Amino acid sequence: MKSKLLCSVAALLVAASGALAQNGDLSGQGAAVVTVLPNKSSEQQLNVSQQDIKQIKVGGKDAQVTGWSPLQGANSPVELVFLIDGSARASLGTQMNEISHFVQEMPPNTKMAIAYMENGTAVFASQQPLSSNPSQVLQALHVTSGPIDQSASPYFCLSDLAKHWPSHDRSARRIVVMISDGIDYYDMHYDPEDPYVHAAIGDAVRHNLVVYFLYWADVGRISRMGFEQSAGQNLMLEVTEATGGNSYWEGFGNPVTFQPYFQDLRRRLDNQFGLEFTAPLKGNSPQVENLDFKLSVPAAKVDAPKEVFVHPGGAAAQ
Repeated sequence: MKSKLLCSVAALLVAASGALAQNGDLSGQGAAVVTVLPNKSSEQQLNVSQQDIKQIKVGGKDAQVTGWSPLQGANSPVELVFLIDGSARASLGTQMNEISHFVQEMPPNTKMAIAYMENGTAVFASQQPLSSNPSQVLQALHVTSGPIDQSASPYFCLSDLAKHWPSHDRSARRIVVMISDGIDYYDMHYDPEDPYVHAAIGDAVRHNLVVYFLYWADVGRISRMGFEQSAGQNLMLEVTEATGGNSYWEGFGNPVTFQPYFQDLRRRLDNQFGLEFTAPLKGNSPQVENLDFKLSVPAAKVDAPKEVFVHPGGAAAQ
């Protein structure tokens, strides 16, 4: 009787595992950086617990939260890279002081670097660019003077940065601050299915980048039509929303100062949480999936990435 019972249990387990394999509902793991801003800018970081998470769906299916913690202080390292359009030329010189002040004011848990968009790549001035020493970081800051189309496509450059991130520290938040007009010179019209933009989003998500965009239209460029400038802004909006970042601009004109943008960015970095989850995985291959995340905290503005990287255990991106 006992042997028959064991055989029946074994048969049920085999059948269940077969059905699981057929449905492709294997378990995958993922992580994301979620920004939770108090509605009033004067308020301190909200006390948001895991119990405040109302909903989390990955790829349209329910996921399980396995970790939720505030990202603050020395135990939460940040790696931040400025990715500056190599075609910006002298017009960006008016913002050099603002960039310098931001770098100097960042807390010691932040390592920073400055890279330039050149011919579809992210070019650093140093072989080991990430540094927590502001003076060392600012040695790479200079006014660019490249040709009008030197960046080729800011999305090529973002993909290159994601694939060649200058660190393998998985504990650090990876932040990118792009200064560009966002125009894809391979197709200057707005195309929500732009393959280069989608590739950049996929690469950024796989390598855990949170992207922020500061719009800057070089006054030395060939005159652009409004639809081209709008296309650049909307394409970058896709990137920042997908990765959980934010876009900054004032119409099609250049801002008088980056200071309010940097103030908001600093506030966002001070109000972030680390989310870890398990979710159904289609097959054994890592994949990028949509994220639907909601909190039951009415006094907060939540910016979660729209896309996340889900992988089998041990297959996380470097």
